[in-house]
Amino acid sequence: MRDLYYEDLQVGDRFETAGITITRSQIIDYALTYDPQPFHLDEEAAKASIFGGLVASGFMTAALTFRLFRDTGVLNASNLGGAGGEELVWPNPVRPGDTLRAVVEVLSRQDSRSRPERGRVRFGYTTLNQHGQIVLHMVLTHIVARRRPSVVEV
Repeated sequence: MRDLYYEDLQVGDRFETAGITITRSQIIDYALTYDPQPFHLDEEAAKASIFGGLVASGFMTAALTFRLFRDTGVLNASNLGGAGGEELVWPNPVRPGDTLRAVVEVLSRQDSRSRPERGRVRFGYTTLNQHGQIVLHMVLTHIVARRRPSVVEV
């Protein structure tokens, strides 16, 4: 996919990512470093948890979701960083062997009046497993460069 800039993105635009299959070792490696809870680290402890088995950290799922979107190339040249988020929910757990893909939709755009070289774009990220179950939903705002700063209407 080609690089898109602020003026290319319209409310309702949707982008689908490729998939990635999550392994047991990826779940444990992430948990050891960032989220060392028993149901992310130890299969026996995870069996006794509310999940009934090993599950990925939700934060791992969020990071993978952003990586999947980044890999589409949509914002590679224009993403200037994040400005925050409004929602983060994990309705279903991610388990070893699950294949995840994301659908990302432009929810809104806001011109920057003080910085004509950029705008803010709110994206809704929905991550699904191989069964079509939602495993993550989040709304993130990105600061996105304009291709031509002179197109700002004041």
